[in-house]
Amino acid sequence: MPYALLASTRYDPFLLSCPWNNDTNGPSPYLLLHYQVDRFIASAALSGQVPHDGLTLSNVKLLCDKVVREHDNASGGTALKVRVVFSPSGELSATATPVKEFTCDPTLPSLFNPATDLAPEPVLTIRIDTQPTSDTISLKTTDRRAYDDARMRAGLQPVGSSDPPASDAPHDVILYNTQNVITESSVCNVAFYRNSRWITPPLATGCISGVMRRWLLEQHRIFEAVEDELTLNNIKDDEWVLVSNGVIGCQLGQIKFHTSSKTE
Repeated sequence: MPYALLASTRYDPFLLSCPWNNDTNGPSPYLLLHYQVDRFIASAALSGQVPHDGLTLSNVKLLCDKVVREHDNASGGTALKVRVVFSPSGELSATATPVKEFTCDPTLPSLFNPATDLAPEPVLTIRIDTQPTSDTISLKTTDRRAYDDARMRAGLQPVGSSDPPASDAPHDVILYNTQNVITESSVCNVAFYRNSRWITPPLATGCISGVMRRWLLEQHRIFEAVEDELTLNNIKDDEWVLVSNGVIGCQLGQIKFHTSSKTE
């Protein structure tokens, strides 16, 4: 396998106050880190990597703690995106970059009912890609070419780039496969509101098995779509979309087919 397995988690002291985020050791400042480790182990097996004894929650947490201390001078007060890489040779490495601190439970947007609830703020602007993508898989890896290409078509830069996006660029772009079935966004799993519940594309479409997606499914906040339930021709302009990943938790967006100013 020429690429490494990837996990992006979040260090945030606010998460210590969220019981749903507890791991086997109790309250954790890392967003669903135990699910990230579960996915590492499962993905390594699926990709043919030899099982590694060091791939444990304890070891991954120690590595994350190390990069948090190095970045934050041991104070631990800054929220960080922590990017963990598991190489084909079995080595773990991590880097950290600052993010805005949580001020409320990051799963709350998944309780939003578009039919009855007032629209929250802020709302992300989400565009649909202009062409299908055929080479995505359910494993999260360092091979981000398909997602970067979709971002560039939408006027966005690849994740991690310091270059500014186009002036009319959305916050994110949603991909679809060669059967015109919705898969995911460039950085998130997605769910759409159908028949009084949020539904998300199944892994068979080519979407990544996100850790927040897993938690939302287990908590019955979202449900897997059936075949052809989420296709390009049944997505409507201005409709709501729930996006989620292991760094942001959940956020709400609206589909925008036409160029418009995005909400900051």
